[in-house]
Amino acid sequence: MDLDRSPLARPFPDLPPIDGATPRVARARYKEWDRCDLTLVEFAEGTAVAGLFTKSACASPEVEAGRVQIGGGRARALVVNAGNSNAFTGAAGREAVEQIQAQVAEGLGCEAHEVFVSSTGVIGVPLPKDKARAGVDAALAAEPCDWLELARAIGTTDTFEKGAHASAFIGDTEVRLIGVIKGSGMIAPDMATMLGYVVTDAAIEPALLRELLSEANGPSFGSITVDSDTSTSDTVLAFGTGTAGNAPLVDHDSPGADAFASALADLCDQLAKLVVRDGEGATKFIEIRVSGAQSDDSAHRVAMSIANSPLVKTAIAGQDANWGRVVMAVGKAGEPADRDRLSIRFGGVEVAREGRAVEDFDEAPVAQHLKGEEIVVEADLGIGSGRARVYTCDLTHGYISINADYRS
Repeated sequence: MDLDRSPLARPFPDLPPIDGATPRVARARYKEWDRCDLTLVEFAEGTAVAGLFTKSACASPEVEAGRVQIGGGRARALVVNAGNSNAFTGAAGREAVEQIQAQVAEGLGCEAHEVFVSSTGVIGVPLPKDKARAGVDAALAAEPCDWLELARAIGTTDTFEKGAHASAFIGDTEVRLIGVIKGSGMIAPDMATMLGYVVTDAAIEPALLRELLSEANGPSFGSITVDSDTSTSDTVLAFGTGTAGNAPLVDHDSPGADAFASALADLCDQLAKLVVRDGEGATKFIEIRVSGAQSDDSAHRVAMSIANSPLVKTAIAGQDANWGRVVMAVGKAGEPADRDRLSIRFGGVEVAREGRAVEDFDEAPVAQHLKGEEIVVEADLGIGSGRARVYTCDLTHGYISINADYRS
């Protein structure tokens, strides 16, 4: 499927190499396309790993395996298959994952449980084991590639490659973090995105990496939605190769742990925004801010109700400041709210205050704001101090076209 580049696209950054992480790509030809669709990243011995996975009850065999593997805390390889999610495929799907793990383990001289596998694409079609075998052989023999080639190989309906970087000082040692991510549709936080990978050269214990990744997830991958649908394959993995030479980060009290946590949170936020910018058919990046809620959790649920409303999303697509739809979304959220205390802003301009329209407000700046690519919608419930922020996009005919033709 040939897709036009999103108008909200961002250029792929110049990501530095990470010592101890060697990416390669190859053609398994899972679909009839002329591109690399299998990715293999080899990691140095002792690389720490942490991960978050979808909460879907119909998770793929890759996710089921990863949930178990992550307990070991160490990784030697990552394999990503694009074009076939291998989800809802029973024993055949599990056998394909086990075959890939065994093949890579033999090629790298490691244990099978140190090989993490992700797959993304059409649901319900077993991953072809012959194509996977040939693809892994080709990847093991391939020359190392850069992160842009990796980002391109893991995409499906993505219209641009997504990557970000950050850094932090641990004592006098600078550590690097890079991230690549794919995702465009079937995006909702449970846990979050489609497939995202963070690689750092920091020396860090798996348990701490797991805690910091979980903390970074809430305001980033846990606060985005394109279409309210949670994938069967959602995975975010973080790998720490330990090659930077820093004093190892063991717990939150380790010198430099706060700086590393901030860098990881920033990286995840950058990646999450890129997924929304590539939302299927999106023309506008929307930030929903909710304040004055009973609690932060309540504010988050209200914000998600607004962000997931097709009526709100289509109004913004049409550049219509229909604040009544925001009122509707607040009211249906099932959270404490008071109609007569609710206020709404578009682009910082108050259009409704304390349960009624603002009389004689100037529509010109609101109209101008809605013509732009980055939209801010604010709702103040006026009943507490709870706050939340969610990223979403508009809903256009493009979303229908992409998904109506997805399997063909």
